[in-house]
Amino acid sequence: MKTPWQRLTARVARLVSGQARVWLAVASLALGSLGLARVAEAQPTAPPLAVANQDRPVDTAASRIYVLVGKSGLVGHVHAVEARLASGNLRLGATAQAGQWTFDMRSFVVDTPAARTMLGLTGEVDASTREQTQANMLGPEVLDVARHSIATFRIDSALPSTQVRPQAGTAYDLRGTFVLKGVERPLAVTAAVEDRAGTLLLRGSFSLKQSAYGMKPYAKFGGMVGVADELKIWGDVWLPAGPAPSLQPRVSAP
Repeated sequence: MKTPWQRLTARVARLVSGQARVWLAVASLALGSLGLARVAEAQPTAPPLAVANQDRPVDTAASRIYVLVGKSGLVGHVHAVEARLASGNLRLGATAQAGQWTFDMRSFVVDTPAARTMLGLTGEVDASTREQTQANMLGPEVLDVARHSIATFRIDSALPSTQVRPQAGTAYDLRGTFVLKGVERPLAVTAAVEDRAGTLLLRGSFSLKQSAYGMKPYAKFGGMVGVADELKIWGDVWLPAGPAPSLQPRVSAP
């Protein structure tokens, strides 16, 4: 028969053992949750589709394209160009025939206040320089709008991007062919997509070299004054809900 002291000692031991089992269980759950969290962080999933194969038109009145034209010479200006889309449509989530955007090349305007603000350029460019730059840009050695009034981005696929994670919304990789001055080149653009009360806003950028499309970057005085071959291009493209328009471009009169 156990003494009172032995009975008290046995009860304390059982209590300690029970508490130990509880703490072990809590620790196991915590470690398990931490492990699952780390697995989730290590294996991110693709962002959800904002829309599933819904063909949307481009709002050409609201959409804008901005081009940053750097300088190559010792003197000169960095220019900001604003332009418009003539027509377009896009089907996010499509693996083929995702859409087409047509650019109105005659809408390109040098150093508008909106373009300079959008691209972070301070100050103004004098009227004479703007006029000369505008004439060179639209002339035969650069855009040659008299013969090539539109450019086209034929979008083969528009799939969720697993690489880019914008702060709001999601991102899509638009892949296809860009046609400028009759020259075709593959083009891939990653665009952040935000839902603005049912209308989708796409924001993306890409770079291209003028020489790759048969254009001659402007230069004079033996290269002392000139623009860079590489252009950086940004776009704000709005896609309201509704049926996609005809792909026939609506180009403004010269």
